[in-house]
Amino acid sequence: MSKQFPNNAEMSNSAKGKEFEEIAYKYFLEMESIELQKEYKIEIGLEFQKGRKFDLGNGKILVECKRNIWTESGNIPSAKISVWNEAMYYFYLAPNGYKKILFALRDYNQKRNKTLVEYYVEKYNFLIPKDVIFYEYDPNSGCCKIYDYEKRKLLLTNKRS
Repeated sequence: MSKQFPNNAEMSNSAKGKEFEEIAYKYFLEMESIELQKEYKIEIGLEFQKGRKFDLGNGKILVECKRNIWTESGNIPSAKISVWNEAMYYFYLAPNGYKKILFALRDYNQKRNKTLVEYYVEKYNFLIPKDVIFYEYDPNSGCCKIYDYEKRKLLLTNKRS
């Protein structure tokens, strides 16, 4: 899994997103021996239910994949952050009992001395359901830092053997 993550400027954002979903799919299969279905659909809602496709999932796990990075000038990608907020709302609406994972690309900002995941958790903690776990994928190593939001700590960094 330790392949360099391509940043092909000619690819559409949709194609980049699909490519990252494929990386997440392979990550869970190879690193955690978990088979997930792509575009996993469940019913969510407050008063009424409606079908919603999560990027990956099965009867126990829901995964949303986010391949967002800081802007070229090191600023916050505000429009992308709103999509993360939307993902948190969908996780909130999902039935209890699912393990809920935001699988995000690791992108470090030297100016801010933090990754985009660290920034998001710090700034938007009031929007994050307590049962969401963040997987921060490092394309150079093929591994993830795993943050348990409810426990407010880094759980582990998995390493390749």
